[in-house]
Amino acid sequence: MAESSPRTTYVLVDGENIDATLGTSILSRRPQPEERPRWDRLLQFAEEEWSHPVRGLFFLAANSDLPMPFVQALLAMGYRPIPLSGGPHEKVVDLAIQRTMVALQEREADVMLVSHDGDFLPQLEQLVDGKRQVGVVAFEEFANAGFLRLEERGLEFFDLEYDVRAFRSPLPRVRIIPIDEFDPADFL
Repeated sequence: MAESSPRTTYVLVDGENIDATLGTSILSRRPQPEERPRWDRLLQFAEEEWSHPVRGLFFLAANSDLPMPFVQALLAMGYRPIPLSGGPHEKVVDLAIQRTMVALQEREADVMLVSHDGDFLPQLEQLVDGKRQVGVVAFEEFANAGFLRLEERGLEFFDLEYDVRAFRSPLPRVRIIPIDEFDPADFL
């Protein structure tokens, strides 16, 4: 009898969504390279959190050119870059992630979606079926409100900064702080 392969966690990264939220809503400017997430930490976090081998899929809109230094860095970290092109009004990254989530419904696999985008709610609803672990990684205060009702069904939420620790230094975020986590030294 053949030994079954270990369950895989698929990490689906909507990098543009994370980058846009970081730049527009948190920093109010384009992030510098050292201010962007350490994507290697995300894969490490996923593997440690759910104790399964991880497969990172990083979706990129690459209509005219491919950012080869970034693609090479992703490959070196263990991601599978997925450069996509389409028409001017097509959200190619969203479409590809949605199709991937539908395809994963047929597999015995866990899924971590890295995005704030509510466009993925229908596919997330199908994946949160009690047979797999499903999570969203994002900045909590900017995540789509529809994710909350899925938490009641088993969706796990992880904050990219506080849970994953994907940044080298603290971001200038305003968030509600549980009193047990409050440290006045952070504000003095």
